Amino acid sequence: MASPSSLSPPEIPMELHAVNRKKLLDSFREHLSRSSRPLSGFVFLKVAKSRLGTAPIILNCFESYFAYLFGVQEPGFYGAIERYMVSSTYYTDEITKVLHHQYQGPGKPPLYLLHGLNTDSNNFSKPADFEGIDNFKTDLNTLHPVLTECRVLKSALEISLIQFANDISSEAHVEVMRKAKVGDTISLGLVAISLGHVAVSLGCCPCFVNSALSFTRRSNIQSALRRLFSLLLHLLLLLLQCLASCQLGVLCIESQQNEIMSFGVSETDPNHDQYLSNKPNVNTLEDGDMALLDMGAEYHFYGSDITCSFPVNGKFTRDQSLVYNAVLRAHNAVISSMRPGVSWVNMHKLAERIILESLKEGHLLSGDVDAMVHERLGAVFMPHGLGHLLGIDTHDPGGYLKVERRPKEPGLKSLRTSRELLEGMVITVEPGCYFIDALLLPAMENTQTSRYFNHDQISRFRGFGGVRIESDVYVTCDGCVNMTKCPREIQEIEAVMAGAPWPIKKISIPSSVNGKT
Repeated sequence: MASPSSLSPPEIPMELHAVNRKKLLDSFREHLSRSSRPLSGFVFLKVAKSRLGTAPIILNCFESYFAYLFGVQEPGFYGAIERYMVSSTYYTDEITKVLHHQYQGPGKPPLYLLHGLNTDSNNFSKPADFEGIDNFKTDLNTLHPVLTECRVLKSALEISLIQFANDISSEAHVEVMRKAKVGDTISLGLVAISLGHVAVSLGCCPCFVNSALSFTRRSNIQSALRRLFSLLLHLLLLLLQCLASCQLGVLCIESQQNEIMSFGVSETDPNHDQYLSNKPNVNTLEDGDMALLDMGAEYHFYGSDITCSFPVNGKFTRDQSLVYNAVLRAHNAVISSMRPGVSWVNMHKLAERIILESLKEGHLLSGDVDAMVHERLGAVFMPHGLGHLLGIDTHDPGGYLKVERRPKEPGLKSLRTSRELLEGMVITVEPGCYFIDALLLPAMENTQTSRYFNHDQISRFRGFGGVRIESDVYVTCDGCVNMTKCPREIQEIEAVMAGAPWPIKKISIPSSVNGKT
């Protein structure tokens, strides 16, 4: 049974998507003016069947660009934005008539369609199509980069929704920490605890239509009534609606046997059959296991992405503390260094350096850390990128524009962005340290890198698994704000798992009592 939350869903600001549309319109006008093109035509989109991102489990699918501009997730909708920002709704068989009536220029009305590469998933967005589109002059190249860049910097309204998603997800992570016990069967039970907490806390999923020119099929009204009636008959589906588009990432339990048991693996994943053959749902949490949970909820499209690592038995061993504190130091160092103008590539390198220094202090490595960095030894322990942009998509677009170069080096090539930080970005900070035989053994046998390893010491970590800590961070004008509110210090995690409240109330000890220090 999920524990009650003190949080209540914030009111959805009705002007949110109008603000997003105005932002796009202003950016689009500026872009057309710079290229000496006429300020006429329509931005035109359609609700796609699914997202283009790479999150492993999505309980409520919608097209994120359309959601950003119109706040709509139902299929069959089209949306048009023109310079006067007129707000009206029509049927789809009226598209040609309405847009030609609105257009004031000569020739065919220009339609700017969404078509471009998502550099995270390597999928292309599919441009809108409708009967009568031949009566328009279509442009497939201009809209995507402009709209994508609009999504990179979040407004205060967007930040408020992302913050609530973080608040409720942080509570859900704490709930899972408290419920996980040695001997429990590893199943979707831990996920269910998190989902249940989110559902109880969020109530019904708020969604509204707020558009400039929107078009829907006439049959959609009747089908909407049928869907509503169906929901009333199938109360189990109500839970999914109550999740406010709750989205979970991959949940992993890492054990001493170096198994990584994963839930929610996509059928398109190349390792899908292997995961099924391992049957992770029949394993149990054993004493000494480290749990790594990567999951987060969404609220009115906007999401969170949080990772917590903790010992299943509630107490860190010496080796677990060594690795965990290495990752925590890297996590905290990056957040302390984040501000506008800082290179994300340099933040990744900083995290690598901190982890290597910590492993050296723990006598797993030896030698010059600068030389280790030069040899890209950090990628052996952290093969993934430091983080990714976050917003409506878990991996929000905009990580690589045409001017950004994707690094080629090990570890760095996995970065989902190489940009400099900008005020208004929301980005995850998720360093990790893993002991993966496929990466570790070749490095220990390589003549260039083997000298850095204390082979006897590091051999006991084979089978350890790994640790990752992930927080969602908002870049401000002079620094950043960590939006995630999970227990992070070892003593905090152990206290929460032992039953202490969270957040832990700080007891201030006076500097003197009765005149005595």
